[in-house]
Amino acid sequence: MSYAPYETLITPARAKPELWRVGAGLILALVVYFFLTLGYGITIDQITGNPTTFMSMVSGTTPAQTMGFLLTFAFMIAGTLCAASMLHGRGLPSLLGPARYLVRDSARAMAALIALYGVIALLPPYGMNGLTANLDVSTWLILLPLSLILVLIQVSAEEILFRGYLQSQLAARFASPAIWIVLPSALFGVLHYSPEDYGETAWLIALWATAFGVFAADLTARTGTLGPAIALHFVNNVSALLLTALAGPLSGLALYTLEIDVADPQVLMPLLWVDAAMMVVSWIAIRVALRV
Repeated sequence: MSYAPYETLITPARAKPELWRVGAGLILALVVYFFLTLGYGITIDQITGNPTTFMSMVSGTTPAQTMGFLLTFAFMIAGTLCAASMLHGRGLPSLLGPARYLVRDSARAMAALIALYGVIALLPPYGMNGLTANLDVSTWLILLPLSLILVLIQVSAEEILFRGYLQSQLAARFASPAIWIVLPSALFGVLHYSPEDYGETAWLIALWATAFGVFAADLTARTGTLGPAIALHFVNNVSALLLTALAGPLSGLALYTLEIDVADPQVLMPLLWVDAAMMVVSWIAIRVALRV
């Protein structure tokens, strides 16, 4: 296991590696994200003349609601950049990695994942009981370019915060990957814990998100850029948000929805095992494509 390429992201983090800066930076990023989102919500409510317009976006059961919610992740990027700049003197390039390697590794990872998902699409369908059409194909195709951009904003925001900023700053302070890979991934998982949406299976979703964070963190450390992690996250979320989404929150842009009881572990577990297998295979495919 070689994490030598990760020096490209750790080196700028070493200039100001103090833990109090990391903690303050994380708080600052979230505060900026919160207040920008709050201002955005107030503006949306005023434009529409409806005080509940923004809050309804959280449900994301229509295209407009889902798009409006995904756009808020641009504010997470802004918050992370504020924290990195003000507390560590770092700019966006130092969080993403060298531009030429970022583009190259992103393209190779995307090509590998598209090929993998193309092969998977040829296999017999699995767990499709309860699958229903959500958007007609023409509407879905019209919305698709903007939908893809918004999903890219969403996944980039999370990767920049958790892998680009938090992980590299912890790596500048601690030598052990067990700390700087696991801690940000665990936090990523905790923020996906939503018992109001998933009931008693919420911990399974959080555990899955934690595992996803570990794989994304590993790819970032092996390549020294966020490109492969963003590609992995992007393809996963395109599949989960734009192709086949669970019925409910953030299903507004999906071509199909899957009507299942997500609070029932016996129903959700088989799907999570399939998702976990896809995560592992996707991670391997990217590593093979990039030879890391």
